[in-house]
Amino acid sequence: MQHPPVIPGQTQFDVVVIGSGPGGYEAALHAARHGMKVCLVEKGALGGICVNWGCIPTKALLRSAEVYELVKHPSLFGVSVSEVSFDLAQAVKRSRNVALKSSKAVEYMLRKAGVEVRQGEAKLTGERTMSVTASDGSTSGLEARNIIVATGSQPRVLQGLETDGKRVITSREALIMKEVPSSMIVVGGGAIGVEMAWFYAKAGAQVTMVEMMPRLLPLEDAEISEVLRRSFEKSGIKVLCGARLGDVQRDESGVSAVILQDGQESRMAEADYLLVAIGVTGAVDNLGLETAGVAVERGFIVTDTLCRTSVQGIYAIGDVRGGMLLAHKASAEASIAVEAIAGASPEPLAEALVPRCVYAQPSVASIGLTEEAAVNAGHEVRVGRAMFAASGKANAFGQLEGMVKLVFDAGTGRMLGGHLVGHDAVELVGELGLACRFGLTATDLVGTVHAHPTLSESIREAAFNALPPA
Repeated sequence: MQHPPVIPGQTQFDVVVIGSGPGGYEAALHAARHGMKVCLVEKGALGGICVNWGCIPTKALLRSAEVYELVKHPSLFGVSVSEVSFDLAQAVKRSRNVALKSSKAVEYMLRKAGVEVRQGEAKLTGERTMSVTASDGSTSGLEARNIIVATGSQPRVLQGLETDGKRVITSREALIMKEVPSSMIVVGGGAIGVEMAWFYAKAGAQVTMVEMMPRLLPLEDAEISEVLRRSFEKSGIKVLCGARLGDVQRDESGVSAVILQDGQESRMAEADYLLVAIGVTGAVDNLGLETAGVAVERGFIVTDTLCRTSVQGIYAIGDVRGGMLLAHKASAEASIAVEAIAGASPEPLAEALVPRCVYAQPSVASIGLTEEAAVNAGHEVRVGRAMFAASGKANAFGQLEGMVKLVFDAGTGRMLGGHLVGHDAVELVGELGLACRFGLTATDLVGTVHAHPTLSESIREAAFNALPPA
């Protein structure tokens, strides 16, 4: 292998992290705690896509829509409000401020930990070296004993659905609109599509969802997905599953598309905007991975269970590594990679134990195996269910939609998976994560005292429902 050219100002580090999302900044902080000399390279705002254009601003907008929905029905709670309207520009302004504060918090933590931050675009020039090109075009060099690639993901592009940032958009453009459109088509029934569809529907748009698979959130439990679909349709969202878009036309006034749905005649749909949320691929372009010899397959960096790539000393974590594309998974992998660099023997990540959350209302949260997956894996299962409509806390809050569904192995009694859909169900998944990780049984959950009145009592009720007859 040819030696890379020497770049002026080249500095040596124990670890260089490329990307400052949840995985990247957690890796940098973790390495600094080990006493390593660390540099983090980021071409955009600190915090990456999650903090600036994903998780955080999205949740801020969803909260605005939730508040709006609540105050539209104040009399139910004994409150009188004379006039209610939704100000999207103000909601977006608040979400951008929330994102900015979160980015500043990342900057503070890195500075306090002694991590050097380089603003610019990193490109590997060898197995241990890289160049960093700043926004003004100047270039500096870095040399590292270890490199962690944490560049995240980028939207997947399908022929015919190329985005233009004007009428055919991604969630990034949807996060900074100033006015609520009268109508929107959302392509993709995964987490991003569900959250964006719910937000704009609650803000006042007529929303049509188009999902190629037979149901929304196709990787989640079928019962949970059905509850979500019914809730969306009750809210006025048109949900078309087993469907895809044919010819798409766009002009200054909006978009039109042919909808092809299983068992239905094709029909035309028109809207102000078409939001494409059909998934992502790893952000591997222009990183110099080929130069360093790092293997890439199907748009993601190839790694082993300890996040090691095909090149010794180069690691990859988070979305760019593939698997579940979740911020908290990236953070968990950051710890694994740094511990491996430090010479420890970290436990590989069990993806089945990574919680999956969707933050519409009702929200969806799950961990472990669905009922279908458990049966397909050869388990004889016992299933327990509890409806939030029977919860005193849910009734007090006026949020009756949803359920808890727990899946246990009938032989061992151990919990295999937990699934929730309901108001703020995402806040309950931690207990289910512990139950799955440590193989708790329905009896263990029933024997755990849950505070009353809380939504968490429904977990105990579902576990009780799964117990075999006495």
